[in-house]
Amino acid sequence: MIDFSKWPQFAMLSPQERSSIRQACVFGPSANEAIFITHDNELFVFGLNCNGCLGTGDSLSTMVPKRVDLQGKKVVSLSFGSGPHVLLATEDGLLYAWGHNSYSQLGTGSSNLGLSPVPVTCNLQDKKVVEVACGSHHSMALTQNGEVFAWGCNSSGQMGSGSTANERYPKKVSGCLQGKTVVSITCGQTSSMALLDNGEVYGWGYNANGQLGVGNNRNQHSPCLLTALRGLCIQQLCSGYGHCLALTDEGLLYAWGANTFGQVGTGNGSPQLSPVQVMAEEERVVEIAACHSTHTSAAKTQTGQVYMWGQCLGQSIVLPHLTHFTNTDEVFAFFATPSVTWRLQSVEHDDVLTAAQALKNEFDNPETADLKFSIDGKYIYVHKAVLKIRCEHFRLMFQSHWTEDQQQVIEIGQFSYLVYRSFLQFLYTDAVDLLAEDAISLLELATSYCENRLKRLCQQIISRGITVKNAFTLLSAAKQFNAEDLEEFCFRYCVNHLTLVTQSEAFWLMDGEMLKEFISRASRCSVFKN
Repeated sequence: MIDFSKWPQFAMLSPQERSSIRQACVFGPSANEAIFITHDNELFVFGLNCNGCLGTGDSLSTMVPKRVDLQGKKVVSLSFGSGPHVLLATEDGLLYAWGHNSYSQLGTGSSNLGLSPVPVTCNLQDKKVVEVACGSHHSMALTQNGEVFAWGCNSSGQMGSGSTANERYPKKVSGCLQGKTVVSITCGQTSSMALLDNGEVYGWGYNANGQLGVGNNRNQHSPCLLTALRGLCIQQLCSGYGHCLALTDEGLLYAWGANTFGQVGTGNGSPQLSPVQVMAEEERVVEIAACHSTHTSAAKTQTGQVYMWGQCLGQSIVLPHLTHFTNTDEVFAFFATPSVTWRLQSVEHDDVLTAAQALKNEFDNPETADLKFSIDGKYIYVHKAVLKIRCEHFRLMFQSHWTEDQQQVIEIGQFSYLVYRSFLQFLYTDAVDLLAEDAISLLELATSYCENRLKRLCQQIISRGITVKNAFTLLSAAKQFNAEDLEEFCFRYCVNHLTLVTQSEAFWLMDGEMLKEFISRASRCSVFKN
C-alpha cells in the first residue's frame, strides 16, 4: 500500500482528504504540482499551477485542492510533460489535455495556453484511447486497436512522421509500425518508444545518447526496431530523461542510453548505444521504473527487494543499490530530482478493504498465523483454517489422526521455497505471479495436489512465456503433467518455429522417445513436405 504522505504535498492534506484518494500524481519542474482522484472519480488539483497545468481555468497557485470537472469519468491513464502539460484518458476512451502548449502539445490545433481540460478529438473521433505518454513538449496516445498517435514538438523526429515539422493535431505513427499492434508507449524528454504485442520494441526521435537503443547516436525520424532485443519477449518498457529500461518475460532487465549519472546501471558513466543486461540473472525482476523528467532508475525483484541507481539525491549511483523500500514509488518520493511520481499511483485503504483483500493481506503474516512451513531454511506463515477451506489436500492433512495436524512447523522438501510460497499465496489470492520456467514446478505441485484451477493458471503463464529457447522444455513438462491444452499449444509453437527451436539446447536434451514422437506427430502436420 502506497503512503502518499511521503510526498510533502500530500502530507499537508487533512486525514479525511488523504483517505479519499484512489489515484494520485506529483509532477512539474520542481514537483510542486499534484493531482488526485477520489474513490468517487472526482479529480482534484493543487500546487504552483505553472502554465495553467492544474486545469483550474486560471494560472493562480493554490494549496487548497480544487475540483476539476470531468463529469465523473474514470481515469485510466495520465501523463505529464515538462512545460508542464497534462494528458489523461478516461475509461470510455476519451482524451483530455491542458497546460503548456507552445508546441501544440495539447493537440487542439493552436498554441494557446490550456487553462482547462479540453477534449482532444481531431483524428481521434472514432478511436478509443487507452494509454497516454508525454515527453518534454510532445504527446502520444495509444488506441484500443493498437495504433499510436503523436503530436507537438518534433524537432528531433519524436513524432515518427519522417520529418521534423511540428504536429498541431494527433497524427498516426506509421512507417515500420504500419499493420503492427502496439500494447504500450513511453516517452523520454525528446524520444518515443513503443512495445508491440509480440514483445518487439521500436524507438524514434532524439538519439544523441543512444536512448533509442538502435546501436548508434543518430536521430531517427521514423520508428526503428531495436534489433539487439530481437528474440526476447519484452513485457514492460519505461523511459527516463535520456535512458530506457526494458523487462523481459523471464525477469531480465536491460538498459541503454544516457549514463552520466549511472542511470543505465553498468558501473560507469559512458552512454550505452545498445541494450545491455543489468543485474544478475538470479535477481529476477518483476517491475522497472523510470520517468522522463528524472535520471533515476529503480527495479523490484521477485523476492520483493527494491534497487535504485542513477541520480539519487544529487549523487551518481552507477550500479543497482539495494534499498530498504518496499516499492519503486518510494525511490522517486525520496531520491529522485525532482521528486515526481513515475506513474499514476493507485492506493488501497484499510477502511475500504473487501473480504478478499483482507485475506490477501494476511498471507505470510506471523502475527496472526497459527502454522508455518519451513522450506530451504525459510518460513512461510499461514492459517490452517484458510488452507482447509481452500484446498482438499490440506483438508485431509489437518485431521486429528494425521501427524501434521499436531505440528506447528511443517517441513517441505519436494518443492522450492519460491514455488511453494506461490502455491500458498494462490490459496489466499487466487492469483499466480511466476515466470514460465518456475511455473513448470508449480504445475507439478498443482498436479500432485489435484488443484485443477491452479493447473490452468500455470498453463496460461507457461504459454505466455514460451520462447524458442524453452519451447521443448515446456512441451516436455506439459506432456509429463498431462496438461493437454498446453501440450497442444507448445507443439504448435515448436512446429511454427521449427528451425529456431531445433537449434536450441532444450531440443538436444529431449528424451529419445519424446523426440521420435514429436517428429512423427510433426510429419502428420506436413512439416516435412519432401
